[in-house]
Amino acid sequence: MLTALPAFLRLPLAALSVVLNTLVHATPLLALALVKALLPLAAARRWLSRMLVALAESWVSTNSRLLALFTPTRWRIEGMDGLSHDGWYLVLANHQTWVDIPVLQHALNRRVPFLKFFLKQPLIWVPVLGLAWWALDFPFMRRYSRELLERRPELRGRDLEATRRACAKFRQMPVSVTNFVEGTRLTPRKHADQGSPYRHLLKPRAGGVAFVLGAMGDTLRSLVDVTIAYPGGRPTMLDLLAGRVAEIVVHVRERPIPSEFTSGDYENDPAFRERMQAWLNGIWAEKDAVLAAVLEGAPAASPVAKGPGHRAQGPEQQG
Repeated sequence: MLTALPAFLRLPLAALSVVLNTLVHATPLLALALVKALLPLAAARRWLSRMLVALAESWVSTNSRLLALFTPTRWRIEGMDGLSHDGWYLVLANHQTWVDIPVLQHALNRRVPFLKFFLKQPLIWVPVLGLAWWALDFPFMRRYSRELLERRPELRGRDLEATRRACAKFRQMPVSVTNFVEGTRLTPRKHADQGSPYRHLLKPRAGGVAFVLGAMGDTLRSLVDVTIAYPGGRPTMLDLLAGRVAEIVVHVRERPIPSEFTSGDYENDPAFRERMQAWLNGIWAEKDAVLAAVLEGAPAASPVAKGPGHRAQGPEQQG
């Protein structure tokens, strides 16, 4: 096992392997994306979209195998039963570190449709990956400050329009629309500045969820609620590749989406907005209890273990 190699050899080998895997998969992916952009036939474009997703799933799967090969990290993933690769899901997760993204991919790849994230516009300039995300129809969102919106009110609503355009594309084939609803990564300072009522979470923001449900609520099968915990502390990507993450715990719960939230005016109806936020707050309170049970050894007060399809899979290395 390569985990027995000294860290000064294992880390560069692991990093190089991930980079090579990315290049090997990104090259045909970008070539197919160019062909798709030039083809006028809708049926051919849909077929190419499926091929692009298959390449992306292969890339994620190979990354997972490389992590298993180079790192001793123990994975405890619970609640995967009942999920389907053929369907549409809304995936919500807590956000602590960039490691959350490969963790979600590792846990859910090929168990649900390919995860697609709403990305900040500057991420399109990330070498290789930015173009790959574009090729896979990841939506890139512009964030406008309050000061800019006050100076240029015509910019209001552009993020909503971008969400609607993305959701129109998402209807064409099964997808898992993925959202970190806290809006930013958890840090002690952000937690204190918010006055968050949760021990291990920032406050959730309901706006993005409301926009997706309004655009796709009749298509989405259910909500996949994912809670990610790092018992050894929040790691960096370097920590993950260097094998310094002893354990990663992922709790998954499939939840029904209340029909009342698939139609409604979040922007202009205060009562609807309050109900939507209260629903999301309740989910976040349960998620906080799960994190407390994992990180503090507190009794598990969350009903996650009672959720649809719950089954503890135990420590594992998934490919």
